[in-house]
Amino acid sequence: MINTNARSHQNLADFFAECVAKFSDQVAFTCLGHNLTYGQLDDYAQRLAVFFQQHWGLRPGDKLAIQLPNLLQYPIAVLAAMKAGLVVVNTNPMYTRREMAHQFSDAGVRAVVVLADFADKLAGVHSDTGIEHVLVTEVADLHPAPRRWLINGVLRLKRLGRRHPRVSGVVSFPEALARGSGGTLEVPSRGSEDVALLQYTGGTTGVAKGAMLSHGNLLSNIQQVEDALGSALHEGRETMIAPLPVYHIFAFMLCMLLGIGIGARVVLIPDPRKLNRFVRSLRGVPFTFFAGLNTLFNHLCRNRHFRALDFSQLRITVSGGMALTHDTAERWEEVTGCKVIEGYGLTEASPVVAINPVDRPKLGTVGKLLPDTDLRLLDGTGEEVPQGKPGELWVRGPQVMLGYWNRPDETREMLDEQGWLHTGDVAVVDDEGYLSIVDRIKDMIVVSGFNVYPNELENEISRHPDIVECAAVGVPDPDSVEAVKLFVVSSNPALTAEEVRDFARQKLTGYKVPRQVEFVKELPKSNVGKVLRRALRDQG
Repeated sequence: MINTNARSHQNLADFFAECVAKFSDQVAFTCLGHNLTYGQLDDYAQRLAVFFQQHWGLRPGDKLAIQLPNLLQYPIAVLAAMKAGLVVVNTNPMYTRREMAHQFSDAGVRAVVVLADFADKLAGVHSDTGIEHVLVTEVADLHPAPRRWLINGVLRLKRLGRRHPRVSGVVSFPEALARGSGGTLEVPSRGSEDVALLQYTGGTTGVAKGAMLSHGNLLSNIQQVEDALGSALHEGRETMIAPLPVYHIFAFMLCMLLGIGIGARVVLIPDPRKLNRFVRSLRGVPFTFFAGLNTLFNHLCRNRHFRALDFSQLRITVSGGMALTHDTAERWEEVTGCKVIEGYGLTEASPVVAINPVDRPKLGTVGKLLPDTDLRLLDGTGEEVPQGKPGELWVRGPQVMLGYWNRPDETREMLDEQGWLHTGDVAVVDDEGYLSIVDRIKDMIVVSGFNVYPNELENEISRHPDIVECAAVGVPDPDSVEAVKLFVVSSNPALTAEEVRDFARQKLTGYKVPRQVEFVKELPKSNVGKVLRRALRDQG
């Protein structure tokens, strides 16, 4: 059993410093065929941190948004932010301008690291936010020539007609590294209670808000997950496949933080939706650890090229972010010879709360609580339920967030004075201590591991001039477990489902766009006028 001693550090910068020194000559990250050693990772991060301090004037506690897919630049930006004492604001690159503007304004973001392919969106939001600085990177900025010229050149041709944001202080990634080279970093004082990450989530209301995850929260969760996985982890010898976006808290913890902590080689997959390209990148790679979710496992197992890969080294497959179906778990084991261990967590808990033991996973459960984590299961009256009975899950532990950024009322609703996090999920614990998630209290819809909130969809789509009112619910879907279905009351009988989806695409990220649209004469409502979403799901 290995031990990163994560909890012995006061902040992530010190933790990273110990890890990169220990594994300096080993490969840390691989992306698009190019390797980055731990030593190179630290060197690049040091230069970028100096640039943040000396050229942009960013100070400890300032917010840095990172809006990147899974590229080598992502871990560099995170390590640089920690070195400079900044707070990372993870941002989905596929966000619409409206979603970006809300998150950047709410967090008080001063600087953004963004991929050139998405930088044009900033032109429409920077004037409405506090953004002062923009760092733009091309996909292959860290690759050697001539491959760098080829990849970046092709992508530039595809972007013809699009523009970078017209905001003062736009700098390229290579320029920032060059300007930070040779400078001296002022080492900030950051403690375990200081915020390291603002991770945005819809919470209970559907309004995106930032969960404040401290250095101590994240360091504790690294140690907890490592302790739970135990001797299955081999220090300096793991090769992790990271197809899930690392800006998502599940992959951030497993593939970014835990991966670095155990000296793993992490293979970053920029776009797993391009399945054949993804599979080609796995050929010849003796991967030992795979982090994914139900949808991805399902698609991969149906791909003949994936089934032909060598899985002889694969020992650990972790599923999170959404429910794992029995069919998918069994198919994955049949194809790869490796059982899937399912876990459970939420953004507000850094995120892992429970995980199945590698040597004794129990299908249909999310495993056992992590060390130093407590739970309560309560009925509708607030009383604890008997053993084996379902109840609302409350959890408490060192990984639980400090609260929501600038939202004290919503923090009090989610987190009580004793430190209990009210998850809103219904769960049950069996006589062996395995936890199962029975249902969700909230109306949240989970599409391929991403949270979709009906209030947000209804608010945006109801702006269509022909829509009188609408309601969104989740319905079963064989590919993504759940899909968004929208019930619409329209004043225009000629309005089509495709026109509704086209309107939604202008306002919402792709996975939030309704897969199904059904026109109805009226929506079912309670006697006080509240739309009854459960009735819609039942007829759904």
